[in-house]
Amino acid sequence: MKKLILLSVLFIVFSCKKENQESFGKPSTPVVESPISIGKTIFEGKGMCITCHKPDIKLVGPSLQDIAKIYKEKNGNMISFLKGEGEALVDPTQYEVMKANFAVTKTFSDEELKSVELYVNSFLK
Repeated sequence: MKKLILLSVLFIVFSCKKENQESFGKPSTPVVESPISIGKTIFEGKGMCITCHKPDIKLVGPSLQDIAKIYKEKNGNMISFLKGEGEALVDPTQYEVMKANFAVTKTFSDEELKSVELYVNSFLK
């Protein structure tokens, strides 16, 4: 009987090892996202920008290619615009539609806005 109890205890002890023990001694590498990838996540997620802007076609708003091209040509400040502080450069007739979205974009940190700007500029040809 003692042997059976001892075997049961040993079985339980060795079968219940922790998951993190399996990677013991193996270096863990943190996943680092690029700013453009972060910008894409914000653009498609909490910014909901993808609802009106597509990479290569005009939907409700101009395409990302057009936005990037015009901001580059006019040396515009996209971050200032997204904060609600700059003028509309791409399609001023749509300013009132975009203005409603400033409630969302004004909550972004400067780093988030920079990432969104980098993502949009990644569509420059």
